[in-house]
Amino acid sequence: MKYAGIGLVILAAICWGISGGIADILMNKGWDPLVISLYRGAVGFICFFVWFLFRFRQNWMFSNRLYIWSLLAGVGVAGNFTFYFLSIKASSVAVAATLMYTAPVFVLLISFLLRIERSTWFKWGCITGVLFGIILLTGAYNTESISVSFAGTAAGLGAGLSYALFIFGFKKASSIGKPQTVLTIAFFSFCLILFLFVNKGEAADVLTSSDIWWFLLLGLVGAGISFILYVFGIRKTSAATASMVAMVEPVTASLFGVLLLGNQLTGIQVVGMAVILITITVLSVKQSD
Repeated sequence: MKYAGIGLVILAAICWGISGGIADILMNKGWDPLVISLYRGAVGFICFFVWFLFRFRQNWMFSNRLYIWSLLAGVGVAGNFTFYFLSIKASSVAVAATLMYTAPVFVLLISFLLRIERSTWFKWGCITGVLFGIILLTGAYNTESISVSFAGTAAGLGAGLSYALFIFGFKKASSIGKPQTVLTIAFFSFCLILFLFVNKGEAADVLTSSDIWWFLLLGLVGAGISFILYVFGIRKTSAATASMVAMVEPVTASLFGVLLLGNQLTGIQVVGMAVILITITVLSVKQSD
């Protein structure tokens, strides 16, 4: 059972990777990324709220700290999704993905500053390995084929910071309250935030579209199932470890593209995937020991 927490976080990351492939299908169909994100969170919220209502008396608790951390987690998820898509629009997928996955660096720095974790060469080596693998996987090393702008860079780093925020938010909130309570509050705030920015007309069109089943599948896999696994997993591991282990997500998204969307991987991308998986495996074994 010593690998239980890391295993649950990996399963959550795999679900996020699959949801990335589903979102890509919907974007190719012409749907706005913010509408896709809103439905992903809204379907997840419905799942969590129903789960919360099943044992309302046991799940409900009055705690200002629980509400604050859960709300921050929801803000982090909303910021992560929004900044990530803005970065893609302003630069490229390669740049956006690479910058978003700087999250482990932010998580470790905050952990060191708050004295939650001790700085070691091993942890910095793992971060370096993961980031190097992601650069190879996304092709961000090829400066001739990507476009980088200040807005794209800023949005990508914002996505990474938001990622770090929701990791700490869920970690703190899940140590106080029940998972269903934490997730319900977090995704309620997520839905409120995205609803302010989304195209209301296009969001309404989804309900009568033939693509509604894709949206429901995205919400179930990308939020309903994945975040339940994640919240249970992060209770059993550190924030820094969870942030690095979750980097299996781009690997899953790439494999989804190869197996179901007909995409092809170059030799360099395969090496990048291998670097990420080997680093995560070494980290998991070391942290569990």
